[in-house]
Amino acid sequence: MTIAIVIPTAGRPSLQALLTSIERERLDAALQVVVVHDQPFGRPLDLPGWAERVAGRGAGPAAARNRGWRAADADWIAFLDDDTELTPGWFGALRRDLDLPGDVAGSQGRIRVPRPQGRPPTDAERAVIGLETARHATADMAYRRSVLEQVGGFDERFPRAYREDADLALRVMRAGYRLERGMRETLHPLGADPARTALRRQAGNRDDVLMRALHGRGWRDRAGAPRGRLPRHALITAAGLAAPLAALTGHRRIAAAAAAGWLAGSAELAWARIAPGPRNGDEALSLVATSLAIPPVAVANTAIGLAQLPSRLRARPDAVLLDRDGTLVVDEPYNGDPSRVRPQPGAREALDRLRAAGVRLAVVTNQSGIARGLLTPAQVDAVNRRVEELLGPLGPWFVCPHGEGDGCGCRKPRAGMLQAALRQLRSRPSRSAMIGDTGADMQAARAAGVRGVMVPTPVTLPDEVRDAGDVAPDLATAVDLLLGAA
Repeated sequence: MTIAIVIPTAGRPSLQALLTSIERERLDAALQVVVVHDQPFGRPLDLPGWAERVAGRGAGPAAARNRGWRAADADWIAFLDDDTELTPGWFGALRRDLDLPGDVAGSQGRIRVPRPQGRPPTDAERAVIGLETARHATADMAYRRSVLEQVGGFDERFPRAYREDADLALRVMRAGYRLERGMRETLHPLGADPARTALRRQAGNRDDVLMRALHGRGWRDRAGAPRGRLPRHALITAAGLAAPLAALTGHRRIAAAAAAGWLAGSAELAWARIAPGPRNGDEALSLVATSLAIPPVAVANTAIGLAQLPSRLRARPDAVLLDRDGTLVVDEPYNGDPSRVRPQPGAREALDRLRAAGVRLAVVTNQSGIARGLLTPAQVDAVNRRVEELLGPLGPWFVCPHGEGDGCGCRKPRAGMLQAALRQLRSRPSRSAMIGDTGADMQAARAAGVRGVMVPTPVTLPDEVRDAGDVAPDLATAVDLLLGAA
């Protein structure tokens, strides 16, 4: 069993404390530690020689973690936040935690947050303490690499450090795996967390909208997420808006009732945040002020999430069908030798992005060399296995072994293979796409009713390019088109 540690960071000073604790605990000199610098053009990181730096692209923690685990080479990927510290014996406990049966895909560490001395924690500090009971938090969470590959890793449509861990856990469990809590303990210092952070956290309501769209109404129960106060926030906000409107239109009683409701709701929220804490004057004033702002900010972020939802969902097809030769790998005519398989440049990263977005994949490939006696089915299978070794899981494979004159319904440009793939993937044509390099690929896409994206090669005919719908210069750009990034 090999283990890699992945740490996304924006370069916070707390990273050095984590690296120091890793150095103190590091028992295996071969252990891989990958630090993903998500501000690649910012201040350089001061890393020890045993830590590998990977440049992020400034797209948030989900994208940074994906960069990290894909750069790592280990059976298990242990994710740590850059504001945590390892406790004595952590590595040994991690190895014991990961001695798991094959149906367990992940192990969560136990987060311990030291309490302040001589006083109750503040409201901001209680938010950090909440990590102790949070489920699937990537402050310390280890996953099998094979499972990350299977489900595509973190969904990069979650740009904030919020809900991307719950989304991954739900997809892993939906794939039939279990997640367990281990015995290793990770320290998370309270740190500086000003009260205004409570307002920033309301942006997570946008991600809650996406979570419900992706996982249904019961996602909070399955993910172990608290229900929150959004219904109360909505009532308080509505009352706050209704009071002045009613006053302006002469409805004084309605205005008074709405104002009383707004005041009562705001006071209840403020007291709920003040009562457990130290109740000193400065924090109380700050909590009163933010409690007045939280309900409308939460509602506004929910509205933004609802407005953005169609584009966030529409940007991603449910399924993408892929041609093999010329699209995924360099075309070697009638190749039956796995050692000659060469991926197209950037193919692995492009496919990883589709998998990370939760897009289901399948390969549909004409292999007339079988009908011509130039290849055996076993040779084609061996080459296909090699393609997956190099590019990761590609879903079901559909191979047409017939020649042009055999009159079959599966050979592209006919739609048979694509229709069979859509049935197995349980995807509607309107929610699917086909990426290929020939006119036959695009004709098959049109016949099946799916969107076609052509990635021409030097042997693609000019007429085929002209007749194609969407054309991309490479596979990465084709994926950009399908994910709405281009």
